Amino acid sequence: MKKYILIIVILISFGCSNYSIDYSIRKGKVGKINYDTMVKDLDSLFSNDSIVKRIGEGDYMYSGEDKYLIFDKEQNHLLTLTPKQQHDVNEKIETIQVVSEKFETNKGININSTFNDIKINHKISSIQNTISNIVIFVDEIDTYFVIDKTNLPIDLRKGTDIKIEEINIPPKSKIKRFMVGWN
Repeated sequence: MKKYILIIVILISFGCSNYSIDYSIRKGKVGKINYDTMVKDLDSLFSNDSIVKRIGEGDYMYSGEDKYLIFDKEQNHLLTLTPKQQHDVNEKIETIQVVSEKFETNKGININSTFNDIKINHKISSIQNTISNIVIFVDEIDTYFVIDKTNLPIDLRKGTDIKIEEINIPPKSKIKRFMVGWN
């Protein structure tokens, strides 16, 4: 009897871990995608999901990027993938925008997390000040988080030359975009 209970517990554990692996974000991997994934692999990786292909058009500097939007069976937007070069199925995925709260880091950070959640659970590598956002880099898991500057005190919102420190960012600041980048 004990053997049967042990077998059932092991099967349940493996079943649960497969689910979490499909939605986990860790260094070099986002769910089923890793830094070696090419555009041509997407159809097989997401055979049970829908892929909307937005292929950039135009020449040279006026061309848009190719984007691959991944939706689940319930038509929920999960991810937006961008390859390094457009119009090439042999290109690797360079950036991933995490849209769904299903995807999270091993420490529970997802698109609905706050700056404080990031700060407590991951080592912040750097903070970049842009025109309308601040970008929080977490190199240990290849991610960066975009937070709107409207969350900052008014004297820190203008310009890009002011150095933004962790202490300047209110803890409850929401993530605007959750990105994974591989170079």
